[in-house]
Amino acid sequence: MNRNVHQWSSSMLPMAALIGVTAVWGSTFFMIKGLLGEMSALDFLSVRFIIASVTCVTVMFPKLRKVKRQTWVRGLMLGFIYGVAQILQTVGLEHTDASVSGFITGMYVVLTPVVLLVLFKVQISLRVWGAVFLATIGIAMLTLNGFAVGVGESVTFLGAAFYAAHIAFLGKWAKDTDPLMLGIIQVFGIAIFCTAGALPGGVDFPQSGSSWLVLLYMALVAGLGALLTQTWAQSKISATSAAVIMTTEPVFASLFAILFGGESLTLRLVIGGSLILSAMLLTELTPSKNKFRTKGATPQTVQPFPTTRFLKEEK
Repeated sequence: MNRNVHQWSSSMLPMAALIGVTAVWGSTFFMIKGLLGEMSALDFLSVRFIIASVTCVTVMFPKLRKVKRQTWVRGLMLGFIYGVAQILQTVGLEHTDASVSGFITGMYVVLTPVVLLVLFKVQISLRVWGAVFLATIGIAMLTLNGFAVGVGESVTFLGAAFYAAHIAFLGKWAKDTDPLMLGIIQVFGIAIFCTAGALPGGVDFPQSGSSWLVLLYMALVAGLGALLTQTWAQSKISATSAAVIMTTEPVFASLFAILFGGESLTLRLVIGGSLILSAMLLTELTPSKNKFRTKGATPQTVQPFPTTRFLKEEK
């Protein structure tokens, strides 16, 4: 009993950190509609992560010089995977509705345990699968107004698969790597690959001071700060637990849209948000030592894998 209480309390701080990250992401949706009207999503991602990268180099250059080669390789690979996911999602958005894109991208919560099972033989309990199911239904309630399968939906689903792969590999590597340096190098990788995607059409910049302020907030708070917070939290709790927790983002997005964006509270939003919060409580507030088990391992030797989160087109 005491052990379960200790496990629960030790997960509360990273859990709260992840909820804080999703709250920050949720606050950005209504803020940057005008910004995305001035520049494309890829240009936005490129400039955003270049600003974050320059900030990291300015502040952390002495420490970056001492980072091991293995950390650089892992961080850049994670940035590549994440950058590919961002580009695929952006391409998919050109051929499907934003609400459908949000739902399909949110399928990372289902794909994460599948990838963990295939790549690392991590066994997922029925209770966690139940939480995944609840979260998926909740996302559908919050986002979907209709659904059809076409090119845009297929490309977006492929992007969700890359997000799930990013979750799995980050979890695999975060345990024995400095989370701060790994997070910073991921920012470099994302900047490189998103810029590579944006360069063929040229990179546009914001046209007003207010737009630049929004972009700086996105780069330094919702980008760099959130990613570093994530990377730390991800080294403390299991992958599917963190994935379910971070499905609270659309809940916060809806909340901020209601409070500041003039949207109305509907029964569908209440039901969808309640399902997502129920999934989070199911997976995290009633911890079980057998939630994640690698084939052939005992409960004492199993280590949970951490996770990360995607950035939607609106962020």
